[in-house]
Amino acid sequence: MRKNRNPQTIHPPLGAYVHQVELSGNIRWLTLSGQVGMNPSKELPKSSEEQFKEALANIKRNLEAGGMAVQDLTKLVIYLVEPIDFERRTQILNEFLQGAEVCMTLLYVKGLATPKILVEIEAWAACEVED
Repeated sequence: MRKNRNPQTIHPPLGAYVHQVELSGNIRWLTLSGQVGMNPSKELPKSSEEQFKEALANIKRNLEAGGMAVQDLTKLVIYLVEPIDFERRTQILNEFLQGAEVCMTLLYVKGLATPKILVEIEAWAACEVED
C-alpha cells in the first residue's frame, strides 16, 4: 500500500513533489543508477533542458524495462550543473510525472562524470506485488 503525505506541521511542497511516500505490504523495489541526458544512440544534447528531458525519458525506459510505470516512482534526486528556469523545469517534470506524486531532491553541483553531462537523475520506484 502507498500513502503520500504532506504533513500540516511543515511548509507545503515548493514544487512538483510530496514530502512523504510510505510503502507497506508485499512490495517490489526498483532502484536506478543516475540517468543522464544521453539518448540510445549515445547522443548528448548541448542544453541542460534537453538533457533533462532525455534523462527523464531514460528513467521511463528503465521503469518500463522493469515492469513499472512513472506512477510507481517514489523518489527522484536531480543533479544539475547549471540552472534550468524554475517554471520550465516544473512544466517538464509535471508532463513527465502525469500526476504522480514523488519525493524529490534537487542539487546544483560543480560537475558530473564528464564536462558535457549537465544533468543526472537518480530514481527509486516500488509497486505492490500481486499475491
